[in-house]
Amino acid sequence: MRIWKQPVSIEHLTAIHVDTAVAALGIEFLEVGDDFIKARVPVDKRTKQPYGLLHGGVSVVLAETLGSCAAAAAAPAGYRCVGLDINANHLKGATSGWVTGITRPVHIGRTTQVWQIDLSNAAGELTCVSRITMAVLAPR
Repeated sequence: MRIWKQPVSIEHLTAIHVDTAVAALGIEFLEVGDDFIKARVPVDKRTKQPYGLLHGGVSVVLAETLGSCAAAAAAPAGYRCVGLDINANHLKGATSGWVTGITRPVHIGRTTQVWQIDLSNAAGELTCVSRITMAVLAPR
């Protein structure tokens, strides 16, 4: 069952992130399904910390981007979604290649939404699990 209440596509998501942190970090949107969005981030000089690992904050940027985009697409027309809380558990380091994230809903309510975001390396191993809670704000 398709959960989106707003038009959402890879092209739309890419276009709204021009000249943002998402674009600067090289995050790419890959797929929009009936109840998920998938994107990836490169593990390169822009995104690594001094030990040569993907920076944990970059993992959180990918997670928050996915959860926020999904929440906005799942909200009624005219509503805005803003982050209330995000957490992330870093499970495995990534030193090269890409880390891919996928978000799926845990709860889509009238005033809040909760999204699960799983990040994996090219071998399919979980590198980070995250959950974001979004406030759904009615039009003014």
